Amino acid sequence: QVQLVESGGGLVQPGGSLRLSCAASGSIFSIYAMGWYRQAPGKQRDLVASITSGGSTNYADSVKGRFTISRDNARNTVYLQMNSLEPDDTDVYYCNALLHNRANVWGQGTQVTVSS
Repeated sequence: QVQLVESGGGLVQPGGSLRLSCAASGSIFSIYAMGWYRQAPGKQRDLVASITSGGSTNYADSVKGRFTISRDNARNTVYLQMNSLEPDDTDVYYCNALLHNRANVWGQGTQVTVSS
């Protein structure tokens, strides 16, 4: 079983930065990829960035050049560095693990608010 715990959300001003962390525990070897999604109330949960066990990354067009996903295998942790934040980045951000058996595991969600 894989469990995900998120941290790092909060309130920042436009142009500011935040770093989200997602710590995985349990059957770590079962994880194929991890990623970050975001969701506004009443809307679909959309992919922000992902990274595979081999290190391949993928980003939504809206965050390319501003966000960076990375991983620390020793800590079983994935990070999302968010720079040049904009009000449109305001959302609940969810960590996700895609397992080799195609199952998905989700973190609890963390609020990111970008406002003056």
